[in-house]
Amino acid sequence: MEEDGKDTLRVLVTGANSGLGFATCCRLIDEFLATRPQSQTLHLLYSTRDGKKGDQTLLNLNKHLQKTLEAANARTPGISLLLEPRIVLEGVLVDLTKLPTIKALARQLLARKQRLDGVVWNAGIAGWSGLNFVQATWDILTGLVQATTYPKFLICDVGMVTKPQLAGHGTIHTFPEPPLAQVFCSNVFGHYMLTHWLAPLMTPDTRIVWISSTSALPDMFNLDDLQGFRSEMAYESSKRLTDLLVMTYDLPSTQPFVRKFLPAVGKKDDVRDRPQMILTHPGIVQTSIVTLSWFNFYLNLLAIYVARWIGSPWHTITSYKGCLAAVFAILAPPAQLLDFETRDGKGKWGTSTDVFGNERVARTEVEGWGFGRELGVVPAGSVRTKRTGYRKPTKEMREEFEEAGRRVWREMEELRVEWEKRLGRIEIDGADSVDM
Repeated sequence: MEEDGKDTLRVLVTGANSGLGFATCCRLIDEFLATRPQSQTLHLLYSTRDGKKGDQTLLNLNKHLQKTLEAANARTPGISLLLEPRIVLEGVLVDLTKLPTIKALARQLLARKQRLDGVVWNAGIAGWSGLNFVQATWDILTGLVQATTYPKFLICDVGMVTKPQLAGHGTIHTFPEPPLAQVFCSNVFGHYMLTHWLAPLMTPDTRIVWISSTSALPDMFNLDDLQGFRSEMAYESSKRLTDLLVMTYDLPSTQPFVRKFLPAVGKKDDVRDRPQMILTHPGIVQTSIVTLSWFNFYLNLLAIYVARWIGSPWHTITSYKGCLAAVFAILAPPAQLLDFETRDGKGKWGTSTDVFGNERVARTEVEGWGFGRELGVVPAGSVRTKRTGYRKPTKEMREEFEEAGRRVWREMEELRVEWEKRLGRIEIDGADSVDM
């Protein structure tokens, strides 16, 4: 990797054309300009699935930037002349359900040999075809906060798979191509492959931010169905899988697999010499991830506002509020985040709000794991909520979680190696660049 100035913070955000991804880009711009020294520049790489969406996203991000600059000028006339050059926006293309496009993006970025300081793995699909209106009505009337925090009335397209990965891409292979579950590939495996391929651009200071969910519950995931082929809650299954991967990333039991996935980039072959994996969630956000009729859209919007007003800490509702945890994970000084995780153990960082919608970052309990290293310890700044069916973590549950994490890492690595054999190495200028 070529020398790259420390005055540039380079961040890649996937799924940036709308919703949480777009809001993350906007808030990264705002928080960066407000908190970082004038000498620093933000190089923001935002991904979309096609060029048309990329062009529109660039237009919208520039509109947001101009509003931010106008507000800054109102406070300090002329300051925009100093602020505007500090933001560099660049669109890249990738479809997280198509592994060849992921490989192409990795090749593009590797060829530049520019350091990556942070990534936000936001892109994803829900796999929902609608909602069961009768069940939704009953659940909301009998338990509004639980129903809107852990919804079970959404209808999943069970068994959805991606289109064939290798057809039409000129890849020479002798291995049969098995199906890939669509939600799994988009939400987890695509990002997993991209992380591995981009490892040469990362340093021990690089932050890999995964977006999870409040609904990533134990009973949503089946270890014998890693990809969620048979799951009636494939989205929630993918988010529980994300929790298992990130929370066990640093454990000794997973290191035989982690070392192959993300080799150490420092002098010592341990977790301190690898990029940092950080787990976040946005709370409950009203986005277009599931298509609803106008009536159901506004009915759901009313329900989640009421849930906030009666005391739910997770109903952030807007994407700009919800993305706070992910932006915090990228920009927070080490003493506010990484040192905290070193001291109290790895945690799940969520965006919380009060009844007035004032957002803040709060640790969230991961069921089966807890809040951090010590069972029963609730670190300062955490938000504790309980749901119907909640079980307080025990030593046995923690051991089961860690063993599940180890198995998940082993199976994900096996799947990665299988697909790399089919896809082939990444070559740059005729030379093999990635061989891990």
